[in-house]
Amino acid sequence: MNRLRNGATSFESAVDAVVNGDTVMLKRLLRRNPRLIRARSRRKHRATLLHYIGANGVEADRQKTPRNAVRIAEVLLRAGADVNAVGDMYGCSTALGLVATSVHPQRAGLQNDLIDVLLRNGAKLSSGATSDKHRGSLINACLANGQGRAAVHLAKRGAPLDLEGAAGIGRTALVKSFFKNGRLRTTATREQMTAGFIWACEYGHKNIVDFFLRRGIDVTARHRGQTGLHWAAHNGHAGIVKLLLKRGTAVNIKDGTFDGTPLDWALHGWAEASPEGRRSLYPEVVALLADAGAKVDLTGLIGKKVRSDRRMLAALKPTRR
Repeated sequence: MNRLRNGATSFESAVDAVVNGDTVMLKRLLRRNPRLIRARSRRKHRATLLHYIGANGVEADRQKTPRNAVRIAEVLLRAGADVNAVGDMYGCSTALGLVATSVHPQRAGLQNDLIDVLLRNGAKLSSGATSDKHRGSLINACLANGQGRAAVHLAKRGAPLDLEGAAGIGRTALVKSFFKNGRLRTTATREQMTAGFIWACEYGHKNIVDFFLRRGIDVTARHRGQTGLHWAAHNGHAGIVKLLLKRGTAVNIKDGTFDGTPLDWALHGWAEASPEGRRSLYPEVVALLADAGAKVDLTGLIGKKVRSDRRMLAALKPTRR
């Protein structure tokens, strides 16, 4: 592929310095050409140098977070980077929105530190979302991108919360405040309730899941094609799986994206989990689904992995307890 960086432009060299954590080169380039700090990529996303800190929505090989990413961000901000500049990634993105919804800063253990350095330098909490759908709701954008911890951190920093966001981060009292006499107030919508229900299932907030069920939400409600049972199974939340099955969720219901059942999602979640992390949670989830009549398909790579694990094989044998 003919890459723009082959032209060795100053901007492209500066981008490389940012994503590789080369502070010496970055400072040298900015001294030579101070206008680089406000320059934009010629690519479709029109990113500034600061946007690349997000490791999100730009070139695939540049979506990485160096160990000194916070220091790189500080260099850019001190040089005059516009902390609230909007790029065309996902329709409308600020550096804060990109950082908060990206898996790379999270995996590097620097997501919250990067969020804080951006906030200290004037990043706006109300306009950092990374898509037109979530524009203005940074918390909801985090939840939709699997970044629950970033959502909680941003809420502590004052990011606004609607019903969807409050449910997704487990703010029970705030969730209840959106209801009166069992009905939604005018400050919330049914769509927010559905999305919040799905996020509560995904992020393990059983009390909120139960609250929504008691307020009449459809146990098979979908958001972006998935049900709450799919997400609860995927993330190993046995208590929520048990609650949803008790309320009548069809155990073999398929999602609208991958055509998978909750058991499929549970097995994928188990296969992706680190051995020292959440993997021990999945046998109980799988056993609950198997006892409820989940159809088992052990073809493919995940099936091979399951067949080599005695505990998971035992969980897949229904006992009908």
